[in-house]
Amino acid sequence: MSTSPGTGATRAPSVVHPSARQVPVLWLALLASPVAAAGNAAVLILGDLGRSLGIPTATASWLVTVFALALAIATPLFATLLRRRGTRTALWLAATCVTTGTVLVAVSPWLPLLLAGRAVQAAGGAGLTAIAMNLAGTARRMGVISAGTGILGAVGPLLGERLTGTVSWRAALSLLAVTLLAVPAVSRHTRPAPPPTGDRFDTRGALLLAVLSGGLVLLPYRPLPALAVAAVAAALLAPHIRRRPDGYVPAAALGSRLFRGSALIALALSGSYFTLLFAVPQMLTDRAGRPATAVAVGQMAAMITGSLLTLGFAAVSARLGHRTVRVILLAAGTLAAAAAVLAHGAVVPLAAVGLAVFAATAANATQSVAAASAVPDRQRPAAIGLFQLCYLLGGALGPALATTLVLR
Repeated sequence: MSTSPGTGATRAPSVVHPSARQVPVLWLALLASPVAAAGNAAVLILGDLGRSLGIPTATASWLVTVFALALAIATPLFATLLRRRGTRTALWLAATCVTTGTVLVAVSPWLPLLLAGRAVQAAGGAGLTAIAMNLAGTARRMGVISAGTGILGAVGPLLGERLTGTVSWRAALSLLAVTLLAVPAVSRHTRPAPPPTGDRFDTRGALLLAVLSGGLVLLPYRPLPALAVAAVAAALLAPHIRRRPDGYVPAAALGSRLFRGSALIALALSGSYFTLLFAVPQMLTDRAGRPATAVAVGQMAAMITGSLLTLGFAAVSARLGHRTVRVILLAAGTLAAAAAVLAHGAVVPLAAVGLAVFAATAANATQSVAAASAVPDRQRPAAIGLFQLCYLLGGALGPALATTLVLR
């Protein structure tokens, strides 16, 4: 990161993994993007799932919650594995998780085993996403990954519904298997595992962060117990980080103003995006009387447009400077929220969703690079993992916020 003398204009940092230039970015996009489609594929088919399994739709919704929870917990775990065992080991372990989870989803006759399959799937998806982000290296390449994630996230619900209608809901819940096509190509560009570092794995730090993340994800569902668990975990984690500053949660990341700002922006814009994603369609169908199918297609078009805007923005972000980038992102997120709340009709709220998608995916592309630059190279995977955790927490909390503030 460099600052122009006398101007205060700070250039957007560029952090390049040693293998980043070797891996074609489209393989990285294929490695990471299907996670969004897999997570959203269950949204429109919960009723079919419930009827097939003989359970209420509300119970079937745990398939969405468990996927989000496993993503959040596994992301920093795989980031640590990247640092300690290298890309190749993490890549094939993540691929194994995706394969195992998909097999469980395909054959499981019971909800508990199906939930386990979704959790294992999500853990593998978290690992593949962490690997793709570590190998991206620049905001431009990260923009391709984020745009792909946004586009597949947009088509995920309708794709899941179509697959359920033409094949089965098991095919819809197996979408993540598409990412396995990229694994051999990415593996060819990876290096053997680095020599052991000799430091012990920070089990206590990993456990406390997992409990903290789980408490935050479950906060909308069981507020008081989840808040108590998260508070206790945070209270125990803080002194532990001081005792092990190079452990599972690097003190260098939390102590960096650049990292904290990047992570908070990602959390806020992701939360705002997922709030609008769930609130706007319900507002248009229930309050404005718009047909559900038309709203779904309109929202998908808006999300794809917002995701494509990320490609162009990420390409020029390095020339803008990170302060300007942050101002644009926060302005876009604020305008999206205001437009969705204050506007009438259907066009402006749907446009607000597209703007919110742009703000969130562009933040993921640009601020992850900034967050990675805030720590020493050895802690770069851990910093990206923590950054992604913040982004995922916004995604997990957004739907509950929509229900509380808008859909009552």
